[in-house]
Amino acid sequence: MTLDVLQDKIGYRFKDESLLLLAVTHSSWANEHAAGNAHNERLEFLGDAVLEIAVSAQLFRRFPEAREGELTRLRSSLVNEATLAVIARGLHLDACLRLAKGEENQGGRQRDSLLSDAMEAVFGGVFIDGGIDSARAVVERLYAELWPKSAAKVRRKDFKTKLQEATQRLSKGLPVYTLEDSRGPEHAKIFAVRVDLPDGRRFRASGPGLKRAEQEAARVALVELGEVDEAGEDEGRGANP
Repeated sequence: MTLDVLQDKIGYRFKDESLLLLAVTHSSWANEHAAGNAHNERLEFLGDAVLEIAVSAQLFRRFPEAREGELTRLRSSLVNEATLAVIARGLHLDACLRLAKGEENQGGRQRDSLLSDAMEAVFGGVFIDGGIDSARAVVERLYAELWPKSAAKVRRKDFKTKLQEATQRLSKGLPVYTLEDSRGPEHAKIFAVRVDLPDGRRFRASGPGLKRAEQEAARVALVELGEVDEAGEDEGRGANP
């Protein structure tokens, strides 16, 4: 797919198309081609902030009676890696990515984290090219089918999101996940994951799939922190009012 088609899909035409090219360029490609900082990480940084303000403003408008805590939960359900990856796949953004051969061979084109980063970089590029109004319009268009109908009906947060919020609140830092081992046949692999908390504590878990293993490691950590019980239900500590 060409960048021209991608612009049709997002509903925005770049005055400076080099910004869109930069947004779909992964750091591995830049490293492989000795292109220095000509990759999307800076745009991703900017796009993350643009996305938050665009989604926050839309939720503020849609739910005038919602409290701060409800708005925060709504935003968390929309601004996350999984949702951004779904949007990116819907645009076929993966077909436009510029990746190094090694990253390509390791399945990087379909990796949620890489797709979500590129999606944020696109938002950042639109902001630089056309300003905040253009960026908000693109976000609102791409999220058109995802806006919740009610502030009360927000899906339960995943454990990784809960742990990130807990560590930011308690330690002003973020958890770090490390794949320690994988074993078994390709169709039934078991992954062993470690999560390191900002305070130095470490927790381990295994699961059928890397994402499942990371979620389980996050759940184990949350139980130890007293944020959820063994069943994964909120304990009520540190929850939003």
